[in-house]
Amino acid sequence: MKKKRIPFNSAKEIGDELKYIEQSIKTPHISSDGEFTSKCNLFFEEFFSLQKSFLTTSCTSALEAVALLLNLKPGDEIILPSYTFVSTANAFILNGAKPIFIDIRADTLNLDEKLLESHITNKTKAIIPVHYAGVACEMDEIIKIANDNNIIVIEDNAHGLFGKYKGKYLGTFGAFSTQSFHETKNLTCGEGGALFINDKKYIERAEIILDKGTNRKEFLSGLEDKYSWVDYGSSYRLADLLAAFLYGQIRGYTEIQSKRKKIFNYYFKNLTDWAMNNGVSLPTVPSHCQSSYHIFYLIMPNKPSRDKLINWLQNSNVKAVFHYIPLNSSKMSIKNGWDTSECPVSVRISETIIRLPFYHSLENKDLDIIINKIIDFKSI
Repeated sequence: MKKKRIPFNSAKEIGDELKYIEQSIKTPHISSDGEFTSKCNLFFEEFFSLQKSFLTTSCTSALEAVALLLNLKPGDEIILPSYTFVSTANAFILNGAKPIFIDIRADTLNLDEKLLESHITNKTKAIIPVHYAGVACEMDEIIKIANDNNIIVIEDNAHGLFGKYKGKYLGTFGAFSTQSFHETKNLTCGEGGALFINDKKYIERAEIILDKGTNRKEFLSGLEDKYSWVDYGSSYRLADLLAAFLYGQIRGYTEIQSKRKKIFNYYFKNLTDWAMNNGVSLPTVPSHCQSSYHIFYLIMPNKPSRDKLINWLQNSNVKAVFHYIPLNSSKMSIKNGWDTSECPVSVRISETIIRLPFYHSLENKDLDIIINKIIDFKSI
C-alpha cells in the first residue's frame, strides 16, 4: 500500500466558497469592486475598526501601492528586517528607495526594536515591521520611535491576520498595513491581499493609485464628467471572483482560527520534551501577544541537523521546508551596493529553521505521523 503523503500546505474550501463564486458569476460585475469585494472590505473595516480596506491582487501589490502613496524618491530609506520575504523590500526599491536591513530578535524572530534608533537617519521615511509567524513585533516601542522621528510605520501583516499585541489586532497600529491571502495563508483565495489604511488622509489618493492612476471612482460617482489619468498607479485591485472565494473563507474564519490554534498547541505539547532533550527551540509567543497561528517551526542546533531532518521527513512522505535567506546578504543587495553588514541572528535562523506542515484540514492522525517521525529522528 502506498504511504500517505503529507504536504506542507493544502488550501481547500471550508464552506460556501464555490456557492459564492457561482453567485459572483451570475452578477454583471466579476472584476474588481463587485458584490463580494464590497462584502470582504466591509467585514475588515468593521472587524478591525479600519478607516479603509482595499482588496488587492497580493500583499506585494498592497506594499507597492503604499510606496506610491509615500511619494518615495531615490535616496529615501526604509528600515525593515533582513529576515523577510523579498516583497517587503522590492515594493519600495521599485520606487527608488534604499533598504536598510536590521537584524531580528532571537526569540520571536521579529525586527529587533532595540536596533532601530541606530539605523535612523534624516533620509528614513518608513519602518516596516513584519509580524513573523503571526506573533507581534514590539509595537509600543516601534510606534514611539517612529513618532519621535516623524517616520511612517507600515505593518507587513502577511502572517498576522487576527493576531494581537496587548489586546489590539495586528494591522491596526501603523498608518498602513498589508495582508496576504496567498494559498499558504490562514485565509486564502489562491492569490490575493489587502491594504488596510488607518490614516484617512491617504484614502482619496489610494483610490486613484489602485485604479491605475485614474479618477475612475469620481467618474462613476458622477463627481467628474471625464474618466482620465491623474496620478501614478497600477492594476492592483482583486477580481470579484477571487473575492467571492475569500468571502467564503471569511465566513468560516472562526473555524479556521480555532483549528489552527489546536494544531499549533498539539505540535507544541507533543514536541516540547523532544525539543528540550535535543537542543531544539519551539516558537516563542510572549504573554502579551496572541498568535495568529500561521506557522509552526523548529529551530535546530545547526544547519546539518536541519538539513538532515528535512530529508528524513521527506523520505517519510512528510513535506517540511525552511524559510527566508537574509536579504542583506542576497545577490541583489551585493549588486546594488546596499548595506551587507552582519545580521547574525538572521543568518543563524535562516540556516536552522524548519517549518512543519500547517493547514486547517490537518487531522490528529496526520500530526501524530509527523510528530512521531520527528521524535524518531536520530541525527541531531
